[in-house]
Amino acid sequence: MNIKIPTKRINLFICGIVLMSIFGCSQQHKTIATVKVAPSEQEKFRVIFGGTDVGGMLVNHDAGNINIDFSFSNNGRGASSKEVLKLSNSGLPIEWRITGKTVFGNEVDEQFSLQGNRAVWQSSAESGSAKFDNNAIYIAQNASPYALYIYAKALLEQTSHSLSALPAGELTITQVDAVELSDVNGAMVKASIYAINGIELDPSYIALDNKHNMLGYISPRFVVIREGLEKQNKTLSDLAASLNASRFEKIAKRATHNYEHPVRINNVRIFDPVTMQLTAAKSVLIEKDKITAVEPSVDIAKNGEILIEGNGGTLIPGLYEMHGHMSDNDALLNVMAGVTSVRDMGNEIEVLDALINKIESNQIIGPRITKSGFIEGKSEFSNATGEMASTEQEAVDLVNMYGEKGGYFQIKIYSSINGEWVPAMAKAAKNHGMRVTGHIPAFSTVDEMIAAGYDEITHINQGMLSWVLDREEDTRTLYRITGMKRFVDLDLNSEKVQSTLNTMVEKNIAVDPTIVIHEFGLTARNGKTRIGTKDYIDNMPVGVQRSTKVALLNVADQEEDTAYLSAFDKIIETLALMHKKGIFLVPGTDLGGAFELHRELELFKKIGLSNAEVLRRGSYDMANYLGYGEQLGSIEVGKLADFFLVPGNPISDLRAIKTVSMVAKGGPFISRVKCTLSSVSSLSRQYLR
Repeated sequence: MNIKIPTKRINLFICGIVLMSIFGCSQQHKTIATVKVAPSEQEKFRVIFGGTDVGGMLVNHDAGNINIDFSFSNNGRGASSKEVLKLSNSGLPIEWRITGKTVFGNEVDEQFSLQGNRAVWQSSAESGSAKFDNNAIYIAQNASPYALYIYAKALLEQTSHSLSALPAGELTITQVDAVELSDVNGAMVKASIYAINGIELDPSYIALDNKHNMLGYISPRFVVIREGLEKQNKTLSDLAASLNASRFEKIAKRATHNYEHPVRINNVRIFDPVTMQLTAAKSVLIEKDKITAVEPSVDIAKNGEILIEGNGGTLIPGLYEMHGHMSDNDALLNVMAGVTSVRDMGNEIEVLDALINKIESNQIIGPRITKSGFIEGKSEFSNATGEMASTEQEAVDLVNMYGEKGGYFQIKIYSSINGEWVPAMAKAAKNHGMRVTGHIPAFSTVDEMIAAGYDEITHINQGMLSWVLDREEDTRTLYRITGMKRFVDLDLNSEKVQSTLNTMVEKNIAVDPTIVIHEFGLTARNGKTRIGTKDYIDNMPVGVQRSTKVALLNVADQEEDTAYLSAFDKIIETLALMHKKGIFLVPGTDLGGAFELHRELELFKKIGLSNAEVLRRGSYDMANYLGYGEQLGSIEVGKLADFFLVPGNPISDLRAIKTVSMVAKGGPFISRVKCTLSSVSSLSRQYLR
């Protein structure tokens, strides 16, 4: 067999993150009739996250107005909003006002209205206007999940089941399933499940009853469900997971190639993480999942080989996202971005195990996943992820459970754990060969956790807050965010800082700084596109674009603005000092990885690493840190075929990693993509329907 496949014909694949759509708006144009709704009609919903009731949504219909009160709280933070809206006879919003706050406290004040024949809107991301012809629907930014019901009803009124969207794009709706649910009284309720496409990269799923009233918004972990049906939340979340899995299985069949013959990647320069140089032009031969030869480039395919032309591009070992919380939604996007391995930092056991099984059996495309056993303490601020303990013995029992189950690299300790339990937890973990990492528990210090047995600190702010907060200040609340303003006056040469850093060097304590999420939190401002997304965001769906123009935190005034910006500068200064001292820093995002990891690696340059050192840290160093160095981390004979191809030279310009032409992730196949960040939108239309 002599087959040559040019890279310009390589199939494409992409995935995105399922995000709940949120929307906002204000006044009515009198020439458009409004929907007449029976006064005092009320709908009640519960908000369930990971099986835990965390909030509610109350909807009142009164004299033509729809009033919505929505709130939830989890992990010491939550969102809340109040909405008033009116609809036209065709179900389109003509007046919408939303006030409230986002999960991290950013103020929401959104408006939409008609002024003459124009629709006018203003949100934290933007302000704009457009001609309104009663055939376009406004996609608000900060609304409750009830907005999806508004969209669904309007779309179902259309023969085409589609509508143009404002500010941009198009919405469509498709029925994807049906199920019978039993309410609290045993009555059966027929639910039709619809997928709404066009807001995010992934569809949003909504359940309607046989009268087309809202039953719930559903996703694999987050469900908003009509009161009386709360016990059906798992049925619906499992259904959402199944719908996602089915979608991604179809994508995998389209985008992956299973070759029975050896595959030669020809005419590529290889990044060598040991020498930190690029080789001369080479060819890499792969048989099944292993690299069997690295040889000079060839002119024609050898007999029995499949030849993939690399066109002089650079082959880079697969990258590692060291702070993920994986779902099937994240899995494909990571591989597309050259991120072939992810360390999961906390998840429900059954969710993560099922995901790993689907990836390892090639049902869906996803990275290799290294597991962390998540343990949280029971409190009013508990995170509804993973396992929870209310006593030291329960915490130790959970450590032993993870150890006996096997396959866990470490345990991750969360904020509501009592710091006094950690020595016993760490001892149990190390008896099972597991490392110990985590947040600094509330009312504890970084020095105490290092002494108790931590091997790694999760998030740079968790360590630094010990230097600026009083012990009684509760980091389970937004203090762990707002407290960073105090970094401005932190003296890195002070005895307390130097003592901690020297202990970290002495005990070989690593840090998972998640720089990019700190950049997001401290420097993002409403109305300005976040710097780490500028290379690709113009080609994303409207919901994704707008999300990058919204601050994570509420910034009250110029003084607070300056304090947050200066706090991020101090974080960079601290990490540069850590790097200089030899403290090992691992790149992770806590934002889903993929393109966010590209930004994380760019930020590693700010703390003193060269482009080549960044590439090595993101691949070779992480493979060895996690214990995979014999199989992964470099492109060598005998190792797994785990790499990605870019047209440019990432040693000269690190941004070259953002243009991925091909990805190989071992296994019996090569996942081949032809994708630049500028092609994301068209790819999503091709593969994510």
